[in-house]
Amino acid sequence: MNKEKHFSSMGKSTRAIHSGKLADSLFGEVSVPIFQSSTFAFPSAEEGAARFSGESPGFIYTRLNNPTVNALEDSVASLEQGFGGMATATGMAAISTVFMTYLHQGAHVVSTDSVYGSTRVLLEMELPRFGAQATFVDTSDPEKMRKALRPETRMVFIETPTNPTMILTDIEAAAQIAHQAGAILVVDNTFASPYLQRPLQHGADLVVHSLTKFLNGHSDVVGGMIVAGDEENFKKIRRVLSLFGGTMDPHQAWLILRGVRTLPLRLERAQENARHIAAFLSTHPKVTWVRYPGLPEHPQYAIAQKQMDGFGAMISFGVKNGLQGGVTVMNHVKIITLAVSLGGVESLIEHPASMTHASIPRKEREEAGILDELVRLSVGCEDFEDLREDLDQALNQIP
Repeated sequence: MNKEKHFSSMGKSTRAIHSGKLADSLFGEVSVPIFQSSTFAFPSAEEGAARFSGESPGFIYTRLNNPTVNALEDSVASLEQGFGGMATATGMAAISTVFMTYLHQGAHVVSTDSVYGSTRVLLEMELPRFGAQATFVDTSDPEKMRKALRPETRMVFIETPTNPTMILTDIEAAAQIAHQAGAILVVDNTFASPYLQRPLQHGADLVVHSLTKFLNGHSDVVGGMIVAGDEENFKKIRRVLSLFGGTMDPHQAWLILRGVRTLPLRLERAQENARHIAAFLSTHPKVTWVRYPGLPEHPQYAIAQKQMDGFGAMISFGVKNGLQGGVTVMNHVKIITLAVSLGGVESLIEHPASMTHASIPRKEREEAGILDELVRLSVGCEDFEDLREDLDQALNQIP
């Protein structure tokens, strides 16, 4: 739980830099130390018993709690303006922990159709083995979301913007629909990060992140985060996370916390690059369409203006000659790196239909807008002109 409430009234950049510090310094250190210890000694048997009973807040075992991990949890919870954060080993550990907490046998979830590939596979292929069911719809249409609800619906799970189609869902409308049905709203906020979007402030109950992406920002560590808007949900999830063991290592937490400190600088630069690249791609003769929330022609441009502080650094676009056109582009970029993941200081490009979303059946991919011609671009912090020239020469290789 976030101990530094005095940061909640400060600006986003100030919170990114200063939140998540330890309440008590050991030696006046400016950087949070790495408490690389699996277990913590008790000063007495009585204190050990008090910690296990929950009467004392001291540390017991790193799977349950760790000062370095807590610092990261406090930092991200502060950025999201939530009650408390729970760090996990990966982004998928965060998502699966939320599902295991709320989707009991017979429960139903309504999910964004173009959700991250592994999330959809988990909902569609794995959870039905335990008696939970999912319906996938275009959640940018509130009426479709409403019609997908059932009496047994316990959760509405959305991504906004979506991976990789860059579709936006009105978070406030989704929250109203979920709550009227007695369900909770969970938002995957990975693409925007809390610097640009804070779903809890728009009515969401829970937020999940792949910390691997923008919050870490250096393509060198994986991690996940769950942020709860209230104490009740926080306690429910914390118990499941500790029991299932998908918790984070302290060194992993320290690396990500270091990345969070530079989130505002990195994202402002990457976002500025993305804005110019989206405009460039929109006029390129080898590009058939561009999906970027900052373009006025984006179908949910008004929603982006309402619930986001900026339009982010992710772009999806279609190229001529379909799949082969996309392969041509990816095989000819020189500065931009051909790799999955996103949100790093370096620009990354990939082909979702054959890579990140290949495990989803073709018919379902296409229904969700994940077409063979779609290329996903994570714009980094390089010089804009270098990125523009690299894309231009690669696109011009398409016949």
